[in-house]
Amino acid sequence: MTHARIGGSAAFFVEPKTEDDVSQVVRVAREFDQPLRVLGGGSNLIVPDSGVSGITVVLSSMNGVVRDGIRVTAGAGVTLPSLIRGTKDLGLSGMELLIGIPAVVGGAVAMNAGTRDTETFDNLESVTVVDEFGEIQTLGIDELKPSYRDGGLTGSIVVNATFGLRPDTPKAIFERLETSLRRRNATQPVTEKCVGCVFRNPEGDPAGSLIERAGCKTLRRGGVRVSGKHANYFINEGGGTSADFLNLMRDVQNRVKDQFDVSLVPEVKIWD
Repeated sequence: MTHARIGGSAAFFVEPKTEDDVSQVVRVAREFDQPLRVLGGGSNLIVPDSGVSGITVVLSSMNGVVRDGIRVTAGAGVTLPSLIRGTKDLGLSGMELLIGIPAVVGGAVAMNAGTRDTETFDNLESVTVVDEFGEIQTLGIDELKPSYRDGGLTGSIVVNATFGLRPDTPKAIFERLETSLRRRNATQPVTEKCVGCVFRNPEGDPAGSLIERAGCKTLRRGGVRVSGKHANYFINEGGGTSADFLNLMRDVQNRVKDQFDVSLVPEVKIWD
């Protein structure tokens, strides 16, 4: 269920269908002192080969979309590509530059997913979450403190999000969407088994440039290698393991540190 097709199994796997279901799962996890993890689209995640304890929650059944004028509210399980196509057809602009990110709405909000052109929070107006105590609350954008690739939700689970968009013609929206997607496909291995950017971009040079200049392009550990198209992507060539991925991360970090004195910080989420 992850894009890299890496990792073991979940001890408990739960697929809630409503906000109240999510609240109940959180309360049960607290009552029985069980770790609780939320699996979004699995596009930015490495799971241990041994699997994970506790409860893993998947919100794919929470996939409703409601329009109210120029506002669209989407459930946490709605995929970004389907939301982008839907808002384009409605003549509502704002989401199209997120095209190519293989995330669901909940995960996109939780990590403030984005491209070089835009971030999820650029159009976000409010988000409904279940907090660590199982309480359901709706937060306005002014109550949130997002940062680079972090929605600042401090452990709360996104169950839906409302976006404020702008009227435009479907044709104009589609043209921007296509331009963005062509550029992304030309520079990133989006069709491969990978997890998106492995490291955050430090100040100055992008992580991919540092990795390439450190001689790491196509470097391989086991079944996982650095992409030849974009060095900040790691590809599972088949049979790759979490251990292979983590070993490759460490090797790349060490080489970049040795050559440029830059410490690369992971952008990919790593469950333990």
